[in-house]
Amino acid sequence: MDDGAQVLFAFADGVERSVTVKSNETILDAGLAADLPLLFQCKSGSCSSCIAKLIEGETRQAAGHTTLLRSEYEAGLRLLCQCEAVGNCRLELGYDSEAGSVRATKAKAFVDEVEKIASNVVRLRLELAADNWVDFRSGQFFQLTVPGVGAIRSYSPATTPRELPMLEFLIRLLPGGVMSQWLTDQATPDDIIDIEGAFGAFFLREKVRAPHILIAGGTGLAPMLSIVDELRAQSGRKPPVLLSFGCTDPDALFGLDAIKLRQQWMPGLTARISVDNGATGDLLSGNPVDAVLAEDVSDPNTVAYLCGPSRMIDAAFARLEALGVNPDNIFAEQFVSSSETGSNP
Repeated sequence: MDDGAQVLFAFADGVERSVTVKSNETILDAGLAADLPLLFQCKSGSCSSCIAKLIEGETRQAAGHTTLLRSEYEAGLRLLCQCEAVGNCRLELGYDSEAGSVRATKAKAFVDEVEKIASNVVRLRLELAADNWVDFRSGQFFQLTVPGVGAIRSYSPATTPRELPMLEFLIRLLPGGVMSQWLTDQATPDDIIDIEGAFGAFFLREKVRAPHILIAGGTGLAPMLSIVDELRAQSGRKPPVLLSFGCTDPDALFGLDAIKLRQQWMPGLTARISVDNGATGDLLSGNPVDAVLAEDVSDPNTVAYLCGPSRMIDAAFARLEALGVNPDNIFAEQFVSSSETGSNP
């Protein structure tokens, strides 16, 4: 008889929950069956939403794909959807017990506006249909189903929950991309699109007094705008915030007016805009990771949020750690190929 292993989950707010995990059962499946508030999305090892840190005990890798680097695995990180318990163990979660308490929901939304705002970026503004509702934390993402095609793509809102029922997404146009073709050739106001969410363990933590560093590549700017707006809405003194944003060239830049407006709202917000090629005026030459300087990390409690291509994420992690940012205070969302998870771009 398989009595299973006892797995203890320790949430960031001090709440602890345990569950029995049977042999050949993933830890995520056991936790969800017990109605634990665990964050997840793809359940295939591609999105990293269900990441946790193994503190005690042992796990084994289940059959399937994982995005974890060897160094991350050796540091104790695990994807709950891709690991099984080998005896009793304890896992630490980087979010509070309330974060996963709101399950993803399906909703219908109307297209309000599609606007091209850069050479390869459009702004998609949606409004939830009557009697439809969703909930999310700034930084999380939604799955959008391409009308008439059925393909699913994932994007983070540039807006906050306070602006519901309106949602705004910044979407990169890709040659031959099914979402790109729909947006440029077919989408019109009042079209209906199916959405589901929110998903992901990337969202603003309750560390509002510590200095914040936000590094965004391309449409990774979207969740950063939401995070900045959420920080601005918090009561009390606002933390100093550095937003480092970059694109390949000036024609690909977007959202600069939105950033300037937020600087007027938040005097403690510093923005640095970088391009790989063709920098002029106030634009910096290079990438948004290089724009982060040693003097930007003067507080040991500095918190960093990263969103963009995987190479940018890897470079940002290395640079921030070298500058003295605690790895536990670095949170990231990387773009994953749509062929793997239906994610951005």
